[in-house]
Amino acid sequence: MTRPIPHLASPHLALASVAYRYGAAPVFERVDLAVEAGERVGILGRSGVGKSTLLQVLAGLAAPSSGTVRVDGAAVRGPVPGCTVMFQRPALLPWATVLDNVLLPARLGGRSGRTDAGAEARRLLEELGLSERAEAKPHQLSGGQQQRVALARALASRPRILLLDEPFSALDPEMRASLRADVLRLAQARGLTLIVVTHDLADVAALARRAVVLAGRPARIADDFWLGDDAEAELRRRLRPATPERVAA
Repeated sequence: MTRPIPHLASPHLALASVAYRYGAAPVFERVDLAVEAGERVGILGRSGVGKSTLLQVLAGLAAPSSGTVRVDGAAVRGPVPGCTVMFQRPALLPWATVLDNVLLPARLGGRSGRTDAGAEARRLLEELGLSERAEAKPHQLSGGQQQRVALARALASRPRILLLDEPFSALDPEMRASLRADVLRLAQARGLTLIVVTHDLADVAALARRAVVLAGRPARIADDFWLGDDAEAELRRRLRPATPERVAA
């Protein structure tokens, strides 16, 4: 029997009656979601249902049309401090080296001159198997290596919350599985709250302990449940009829 998602008295992230409109068109409405610190959540739904938009609202990169978003009880009115997003494309600076790309958050935060910023960046590259590519440019890397640099850059900002917007979608299955393992390993080691939006059940099965399903027009949360030991089988059983997109093998 599936355990119900408990009511959280003091959630880390909380959306209450959140709606979003793109012009006159409603994307989603009446979204209520509470996430504990350190929780790993997968948000599923068909393409175009509003998953990425919801992630942007969570990060404070887009303002809801109505409702409230709170982080640790404080209302979100702009980009959330301590929250970083890893997007579908690495978006690396093409003229900068791998190391300089990873150091970008430190530079933007005024920490680039500190010795620990450089040491931390090199440590992240080592953890991701990229130490020998520190002076390479993005065009000299494979797609998987570029995404690993993007992951290192995201973690270099020392986030508490890591949001993933389908960052594995352009990778082959083997590289996809490897990068998922890296994300999970590093997020767990740092105690991060992890939220991934995807239409690939294997991504959620590998990374999350809880699944949230968006469906409808405008979208609402259609289901919200814990994942057991055989997460992918459970997702296939519960979601295949409502989520016809491909499922990674």
